[in-house]
Amino acid sequence: MRSTVVDTTGFPVRERPEAWAAAMALAQVPQRVTPLEAGTFKARIEMMPLGAGQVSVLSSYASVTAQRTARHIRQSDPEMYRIHLVTAGEVSIEQYRQRSLLNRGQMAFGDSSQPIDIHAGDTPGRHLVYQCPKKLLRLPHEQLTRLYGRSLPWTQGIGRLFGQFLTGLANEYAQYTPADAARLEASALDLLSAVLAHHLDQDASPSSPAVSGASGQQALFLRMSAFTTEHLADPDLGPETIAAAHHLSLRYVHRVFQHHGLTPRAFIRRQRLDRCRRDLADPALQHLTIHAIAARWGYPQPDGFSRAFRTATGMSPSEYRATQRHSTLTPDEDGVPGRDPRHTAR
Repeated sequence: MRSTVVDTTGFPVRERPEAWAAAMALAQVPQRVTPLEAGTFKARIEMMPLGAGQVSVLSSYASVTAQRTARHIRQSDPEMYRIHLVTAGEVSIEQYRQRSLLNRGQMAFGDSSQPIDIHAGDTPGRHLVYQCPKKLLRLPHEQLTRLYGRSLPWTQGIGRLFGQFLTGLANEYAQYTPADAARLEASALDLLSAVLAHHLDQDASPSSPAVSGASGQQALFLRMSAFTTEHLADPDLGPETIAAAHHLSLRYVHRVFQHHGLTPRAFIRRQRLDRCRRDLADPALQHLTIHAIAARWGYPQPDGFSRAFRTATGMSPSEYRATQRHSTLTPDEDGVPGRDPRHTAR
């Protein structure tokens, strides 16, 4: 897949802060950029779309203060959560009245809807930033404010799973297809949710209950949803399968899913249809028949798939595929079908 790269060393020194501010706007988080010393600021960012979210790699990042103010938020707010992971150097982050100095092995969680101050000193650093739409992270938003601006570890414990996943994803991004990116987004969201739930549970007190509730329901839901995602191709997948795999009663499985506002079967159906939609819209999978795509996600009967798909989208699978194909062939401003002129090859 393609990524977008902005390197300030390609600009005259006096234009670098403005170029970096433009790059941050392209990354959907406009900021005010202030070099610490004239002529010393330089930075490079590689932006990699991941479904509805994005992974960015910031390198050679030093000698700058970046501020996202209330005015920036009023002008543009993508409603994203962001997690800033340091792999080299250090950076200071302050949000929601909480400041942390992050070194290698540490990360901080934040919100595009809250002002933030970021300070990078003289030592060039390398940082990874993952951002995702708030609506995709199924955790209580009012509790997540407790984590804004805090330093969290990513080289040990549950954070290590997320950190290794994110660094590996960034290193191999050029090898992925759009379908890969869609699947990887689901994994990134699951791992991030697990990390945040873990830290919220650690902070829980009688006046601030654990996010997972009694018996670790949140962690259990994450495990069950991950199991479900891995077994979508099995036509027999159902609440009974999930219960047996986790040594739980069927009634308790229903209770955990109901805590998240849905039934196990509804969750399975939504996950299957989401993946069918992605595959039908993927130009690289045009050689696959609609029946083959449906079967790979647990719909062995064409009629049953067509009914479920039409109920969810309002159109047949063939109509949806034709509509998506037409959108990718619509010429852009340069007259080139389906090409984003901002993107450059790695």
